[in-house]
Amino acid sequence: MSDKLPPEEREQQKLPPEDESYISEEKQKEILQKYDPESNTRDLSGMIKHVVFFGLLAFSLFQLYTAIFGQYTAYIQRSVHLGFALSLIFLLFPARKRKGARHKVAWYDYILALLSIGVAAYWPIMYDDLVFRLGRVTELDLIVGILAILLTLEATRRAVGMPITVIASLFLAYAFFGPYFPGFLRHRGQDLDAVIQLMFFTTDGILGTPLSVSATFIFTFLLFGAFLVKTGVGQYFNDLAVSLAGHLTGGPAKVAIFSSALQGTISGSSVANVVTSGSYTIPMMKKLGYKKEFAGGVEAAASTGGQLMPPIMGAAAFLMVEFIGGVTYWEIAKAAAIPALLYFTGVWIMTHFEAKRIGLKGLPPEEMPDRKEVLKKIYLLLPIIAIIVFLLIGIPTMQAALYGILLTIFVSAFNKETRLNFKDIILALVDGARTALAVAAATAAAGIIVGVVVKTGLGLSLANGLVSASGGNILLTLFFTMLAAIVLGMGSPTTANYVITSTIAAPAIITLLMIDEPVGAAVPLVVALSAHLFVFYFGIIADITPPVALAAFAASGISGGEPIRTGFIAAKLAAAAFIIPYMFVLSPALLMIDTTWLELIWVLITALTGMVAIGAGLIGYWYRKLNWFERIITFATGLALIYPEGLTDTIGAISFIILFGIQWLARDKKPAKTVEA
Repeated sequence: MSDKLPPEEREQQKLPPEDESYISEEKQKEILQKYDPESNTRDLSGMIKHVVFFGLLAFSLFQLYTAIFGQYTAYIQRSVHLGFALSLIFLLFPARKRKGARHKVAWYDYILALLSIGVAAYWPIMYDDLVFRLGRVTELDLIVGILAILLTLEATRRAVGMPITVIASLFLAYAFFGPYFPGFLRHRGQDLDAVIQLMFFTTDGILGTPLSVSATFIFTFLLFGAFLVKTGVGQYFNDLAVSLAGHLTGGPAKVAIFSSALQGTISGSSVANVVTSGSYTIPMMKKLGYKKEFAGGVEAAASTGGQLMPPIMGAAAFLMVEFIGGVTYWEIAKAAAIPALLYFTGVWIMTHFEAKRIGLKGLPPEEMPDRKEVLKKIYLLLPIIAIIVFLLIGIPTMQAALYGILLTIFVSAFNKETRLNFKDIILALVDGARTALAVAAATAAAGIIVGVVVKTGLGLSLANGLVSASGGNILLTLFFTMLAAIVLGMGSPTTANYVITSTIAAPAIITLLMIDEPVGAAVPLVVALSAHLFVFYFGIIADITPPVALAAFAASGISGGEPIRTGFIAAKLAAAAFIIPYMFVLSPALLMIDTTWLELIWVLITALTGMVAIGAGLIGYWYRKLNWFERIITFATGLALIYPEGLTDTIGAISFIILFGIQWLARDKKPAKTVEA
């Protein structure tokens, strides 16, 4: 591999020197396959490679056709979507990670792929009969239903990972063995016919709401992202970030934050985001002088935050629309805007203070790109801006994504380097479908979980159990819910992560916030949104929370740092994500719901000021080094400012002014280190 060549050969081939920690494409792929199950695909050749290629293309064309000309009935649309996904997963993803399994399809995988096609075809072929029978299950139905469940679980294990597969399997067991569970977990249990009926012959199981969203909104937005990638927008994010932030104090770390936030608009995976932007930013950070673990932690925290960034939010926003009900996509994106801004502000501030603490400047002028040349390609961002505008003016979500794809093709023609030809368009369709495979499997498995929760009433039972365990204390309930969301979110992709946490954990918050309301009262939007965003945040933060911090581990694979230490640093940098959800549940002004512009401006000012204090307290540096007592006071000041309440804001503001004055008068005037070219 090129990154293992001796220095002389590297110089002859005009490759970056090895001390820059150059990350080859082979190394990136190796890291992705190790930490991201979605990337653990076979390298096929020969006839089967063409079969898979045209299968992926047909998948995208089917989805585009139904997006443009109208969907089939729910059962047919979802079962065909599932059939494409399962059959292609068995051909693309090996059952085990052995190297020998990556180059050919095992004989049993051909059988599993054919069974997947047969199961998916059952609904279109038998539709009239199945609808007419209205729930009566035949022996053939049982066989098909059992196959659907087993194929979904195995495909999910391969394409998504073991955690969600185990959780879905445990929920299935819970459906059968309910009478044997203790206390509030006990239920009367379900027989085989009832479970099969629920899982594959209603829209409450595998073919439920999560898969519905995958078969409509998510797929079209994944296609949109694939077309954007083909224009080279990923590299442009890096170039734009360097041109705007590279010269600042600790520039490469701020480049990582900037580019990862942008990458999050087109990526639905924290790990993929880490590898894509981190292969570029982590070596820059190390060269500047950041420690390996800190460089990896910055990238992991920033890349994970990309999933929290509107408007896409890792595709979970589409699921949120369906799960909450009575809310528009734009309302969710708007509510998530200030928390996301605070998150990235927190990471930015802490990297700045760390750079000041150890004395680092930005990149020297000779390593900065020509800003004029970079800005010439600013048109590549037009499709992303347009999507936001489309949603703002009320264009339906799928239609907005389709317009975004067309606009991407159009703006790519502005420059020969970015222009998409017919081959690029076909490859984008194939890449989009490939990305959708794991999402489809994850949402199908999540449907199993949702189905069991609905059928057994587990969601309400768990909610009541959590509230009872906390004694009705809101902070304790939030703390227990946070732990549940982090554990449930470990190792799961964004979409499945949200489905699991919103189904199991969110009802506890809603139950407590509605405790004084009459039974059966409608849940206010502000209550539903704050609860769902709370569990969504902590489910996502599981990607950088040790011991299962996949995004941090992927970053350590690039930086060469110690994985667990990288995870703890990433979690510290993402401190805002552990604080802000509590704030918007306790005082929803941060979600821009039922608040005036003046209140909103005040909330923004105090919250951003609070993040400065929190960042200084955690890093231990402001204008000079802080002792342990100053760090505690500074951190507490930040918390008081973030919490949007008059008394705490006043106390926090006075304390902040005093601390700022003390720091400014006693500031450290040592010159920062320069960066050698």
